Amino acid sequence: MTSLLEKFDISSERIKALVAETINGADDGELYLESSQSESLMFDNGRLKVANYNTDQGFGLRAVAGEATGYAHSSDLTEASLRRASDAVSAVKSGYSGTIAAAPTGTNRHLYGEDNPIASPAFEDKAKLLQEIDAFLRNKDPRVRQVTASLAASWQHIEILRADGHTVRDVRPLVRLNVSVVVGDGDRQESGSYGMGGRKGFGEFIAEDSWTFAADEALRQALVNLQAIPAPAGTFDIVLSSGWPGVMLHEAVGHGLEGDFNRKKTSAFAGLLGQQVAAKGVTVVDDGTMHERRGSLSIDDEGTPTNRTVLIDDGRLVGYMQDRQNARLMGMAATGNGRRESYAHQPMPRMTNTYMTAGEMRPEEIITSVKKGIYAVSFGGGQVDITSGKFVFGCTEAYMIENGKVTQPIKGAMLIGNGPDAMHRVSMIGNDMKLDTGIGMCGKAGQGVPVGVGQPHLRMDQMTVGGTQA
Repeated sequence: MTSLLEKFDISSERIKALVAETINGADDGELYLESSQSESLMFDNGRLKVANYNTDQGFGLRAVAGEATGYAHSSDLTEASLRRASDAVSAVKSGYSGTIAAAPTGTNRHLYGEDNPIASPAFEDKAKLLQEIDAFLRNKDPRVRQVTASLAASWQHIEILRADGHTVRDVRPLVRLNVSVVVGDGDRQESGSYGMGGRKGFGEFIAEDSWTFAADEALRQALVNLQAIPAPAGTFDIVLSSGWPGVMLHEAVGHGLEGDFNRKKTSAFAGLLGQQVAAKGVTVVDDGTMHERRGSLSIDDEGTPTNRTVLIDDGRLVGYMQDRQNARLMGMAATGNGRRESYAHQPMPRMTNTYMTAGEMRPEEIITSVKKGIYAVSFGGGQVDITSGKFVFGCTEAYMIENGKVTQPIKGAMLIGNGPDAMHRVSMIGNDMKLDTGIGMCGKAGQGVPVGVGQPHLRMDQMTVGGTQA
């Protein structure tokens, strides 16, 4: 793997000297280098409407002094720009004397390949595939009114240089295929979607059996919604499906377990380490070590190897997700969760693949236990207040449960609650833990990073549902 230091107009030795000069006297810091490529194509309503290709490179220089951080970045890989960044970043050390923290432990683990997924298949073949998906769905059902199919890939090469000369590198592939369908019957229109991806090449996702499955699932969901009745409002027992519904766990609980929110005591979980914060049986894990998963990383964006971090164990809060700065300030160990969107952003504690582990109940047992409730199969957007833990999530596919049987599909159901309270309402946990299909993107403080979510089937008792039924 070629060193990104070679892209500068000065020697590696000079770069290392400047970085050491900038960071020495601080508690921590690094030079973060990145070179990236990305490509996206979107076929919408019978035409190729988006065809983007982008390359970028740059550096971010950081010094950490206590709770303060000096950060500067540039896409100009020259000595002059690095010196200007050094001058700006060094200001954080004014009147401060720290001892530089030890470098992260090394790792020889690689969770994904180094091949650039943009290279194969060729652009023309990707465009042809999207056109085939469009034609496949329009020929499948006369109620199809619009098809949107997209392919996206990125390839990121990073290098992290510390003041002591410690250097780590990583190459990160990422791909995604997504299909959305709008169907109509008279004046009524409904939509459905399905996506999949991971840190690998396009191979398995563009195989005919894979893309036809994705197209069929998007159409199935749209047709289900076309038959859906308005959701009732009130208090119901809720059954959440496995897989993607773990996005609610990610938002309502996961963010509240990130180190910075807890250090600043702005999380609903702050100060609760060792206490029961969920029902017995609830175990929540953040695991960045899973092979080729969307949220997986060999190392985080500070150079720390990722980990399998248990956050909640049998309902008891046992850990937080930490970057290096918050871990040091809280007297805890970094967990490999220091992530940034790009060289233009500072690292912060972020999730990787966050999920609830499996229980012992069969999914059908959970459903049959509900006399009257709602079965939430898939979620769309949601909103969460980290401090209070309050959340609102919209269901994109949901059904009524009546006398233990899944019956009428419903639309417009909004699940409303409070993260810590909702975790105490978990009364049954399925044995079918499943991760999402590789579509997650998480936003925090203006930065977006790819993530994974997951869970088994769950029963949550007496949850508030906002509906549209008159």
